[in-house]
Amino acid sequence: MRSGGAAIDAARAEAALQRALTAWIVSGLFFMLLPGTFLGVWSLFSITRQRSLQAMSAAWLQAHGHAQVFGWVGSFILGIGFYSLSKMAGLAPFAVGRSWAAWGLWTVGVALRWVANITGWHWRVGLPVSAGLELGGFLLFFSTVARHRPARNAGHDARAEAWMLLVIAGAVGLLAILAANLALAVAAAARGDGPALAHGADQRLLTAIVWVFLAPTIWGFSARWLPIFLGSAQPSERGLKLAYGLAFSAVAAALAGAWVVSSVLAAAAAAAIPVALRLWRKALKPPKTAGVHASFPAFVRVAYVWLMLGAGLSVWAAVADRSGGIWGASRHAITVGFVAMMVLTIGQRVLPAFCGARVLYSPRLMLAALGLLAVGCTLRVATEPLAYQGYAPGLWPVLPVSAVLELSGITLFALNLGVTLLRPPEHVRLRTVAQRT
Repeated sequence: MRSGGAAIDAARAEAALQRALTAWIVSGLFFMLLPGTFLGVWSLFSITRQRSLQAMSAAWLQAHGHAQVFGWVGSFILGIGFYSLSKMAGLAPFAVGRSWAAWGLWTVGVALRWVANITGWHWRVGLPVSAGLELGGFLLFFSTVARHRPARNAGHDARAEAWMLLVIAGAVGLLAILAANLALAVAAAARGDGPALAHGADQRLLTAIVWVFLAPTIWGFSARWLPIFLGSAQPSERGLKLAYGLAFSAVAAALAGAWVVSSVLAAAAAAAIPVALRLWRKALKPPKTAGVHASFPAFVRVAYVWLMLGAGLSVWAAVADRSGGIWGASRHAITVGFVAMMVLTIGQRVLPAFCGARVLYSPRLMLAALGLLAVGCTLRVATEPLAYQGYAPGLWPVLPVSAVLELSGITLFALNLGVTLLRPPEHVRLRTVAQRT
């Protein structure tokens, strides 16, 4: 009876964790579509009309970026982290309440930041309060998952835990970023010039966001999941540490204002990580593509190509950019080509299973979403430096087209995932079908 009761309690805790994860995913999809991608498309149309990056409000651009990075990707990562790490550590009953509390703080904080940036409504209060709420939400997450301790026993391969070191490094990086964001928000409120962080500080913060939060976190989950999903060899622990060391050094150089050195180090990190993950080697086993489109392995590798391309463009930008176009293309290649493509690819593979043992609604919609995102990103990255720098002014009209294609891909992703979450779990659906027949 005790074991039966324990099993029931475990099932209830699992279901509660799944509901909390679903809330993180739904809010992430909202920030992705409206405050994030739609505002980005609108901003790009405005920039194209004026043919100048300076035509766009810095506060609006920061609102778009903040909603994408923290509202979308941050929500997904925190939700997955709460679910997977709490489950692995047996903390489900303890973690559920904290997950909901962190979700509330985080979501309100991101929304308040967007409102303060876009409308300017009481921004001198809203900006620091939003940063404080985000930091508070993350501290709840951090204190919860910090209870997890990797199991180490005889014969245990240390490389199996290397992924966790990267995820922890990404979490510590995010903690530092959120603390810096709070300090910058307070400074902006005290300065009183407007609801935008100082340009130089914002650029350094963006570099830190990419290379000590987003990249290490995605690398960590890649090291955990890709050997399973792609059938590839286990990653190199030494290679993972080398890539992270280069990325961390790139941020340190950026904080010191050595942008060329920073870009070279970032490019080296981007080149090292797919080698460490064994992405260029022949797979040891057939990839596991059941429930998703068969192109899944190809898009994972394409995402890492985008990471290398974006980091390579940053070297060119550090040397020759005079209008923001090369820097913009570099960041777009990384944030959309790498980060967004990995979210669309891996997300549609793991989130249906995590959110109640569901199966993705449509593998074809998955392919369409990834294809549109890839084409849109290619047009944007290929034309932005040439248009902004004045090398080929005739390419300006291509930029809005790229934005619409990316928005279409993101919308299809949201639609596919949304329908998936609305459908019953696969075992329930199959049982219902069997009963009807």
